[in-house]
Amino acid sequence: MAFYALIMAGGFGTRLWPLSRHDRPKQSLKLAGKRTMFEHAVDRIVPLFQPEHILVVTGAEHVEDLKAQAPELPDENFIVEPVGRGTAPAIGLGAIHLRREDPDAVMAVLTADHFITKVERFRELLLASEQVAQAGHLVTLGIKPTSPSTGYGYIKQGEQLDTVNGFPVFRAERFTEKPGAETAFQMLESGEYSWNSGMFVWRVEQVMAEFQRQMADFYVQLAQVEATLGTPGYEPTLKRIWPQVAKQTIDYGIMEGAEDVAVMPADIGWSDVGSWASLVDLLPVDEDGNVVSGPHAGIDTRDTLIFGSERLVATIGLEGMIIVDTEDALLVCPMDREQEVRDLVAKLAEQGKGVYL
Repeated sequence: MAFYALIMAGGFGTRLWPLSRHDRPKQSLKLAGKRTMFEHAVDRIVPLFQPEHILVVTGAEHVEDLKAQAPELPDENFIVEPVGRGTAPAIGLGAIHLRREDPDAVMAVLTADHFITKVERFRELLLASEQVAQAGHLVTLGIKPTSPSTGYGYIKQGEQLDTVNGFPVFRAERFTEKPGAETAFQMLESGEYSWNSGMFVWRVEQVMAEFQRQMADFYVQLAQVEATLGTPGYEPTLKRIWPQVAKQTIDYGIMEGAEDVAVMPADIGWSDVGSWASLVDLLPVDEDGNVVSGPHAGIDTRDTLIFGSERLVATIGLEGMIIVDTEDALLVCPMDREQEVRDLVAKLAEQGKGVYL
């Protein structure tokens, strides 16, 4: 069984507005260092996968940008969705391309916009998870929780099934989406839960069987597209069918009802970089607890994130704030309300201010 990677590179990261935009999505941002998030995603798996074994699923509006960032990947390995329909359809589309290439393949479903500091440990986890997938399990890569976060999904670990290359393998009993603060604290204290990283490893045929069993209507649509692979009818068929596909996540569509799911928790220095506050844990802080990117002059400014461009950002008497300055928009908000950036983006859309999105 050959091992392949499918990198999901859709969306634009609404909670990182105003830096993240439709034409400059989260995966194309240089948030940590001189490489984009997508470039980091490719860099950390290249030692495990030949370029021919790395596929990318993305939208038409992003494909040329991503190709330029990863010229080592073959053009035909970029799978283009006419419209985004959620993670389940995106993975299904990638799976039929891979099944045509190698029906016996094991596929790792990875993300283009997460940050991982312990890269070598991550590679070891992927190699171990491939063995677990070959044994017939749908594997979800879990993260050992470090705090009672309410921003992540949780997976309850059942009986231990095995230990592979030092990584414990548990039966996944239940998925819980973003719990409240008290529930998250109880989950952390119990030691029985992992964070859901949104990364998975499985045999292509096994996940396709789950699509057929649990998302039967979508499987029929997928089969119509699959029948045209490698023919001139592929793109017209995809463009006709894909807008009719129901939106669905892989967690709700497949994982919660799947018959044989295993979770492998690990400490890989993971963050989904889902919000501005998450950057505080990734970037260097100064003696006042500030994270600063770009020109800044401050007096009595503490525990504040300043993410600027070329313009000087000057602050006086601030604490626990987020300031993001771009060429046409400025965001200022308290750190403890940064989850509301998504609501602000929705409000801009409602007000017809899409030029800023």
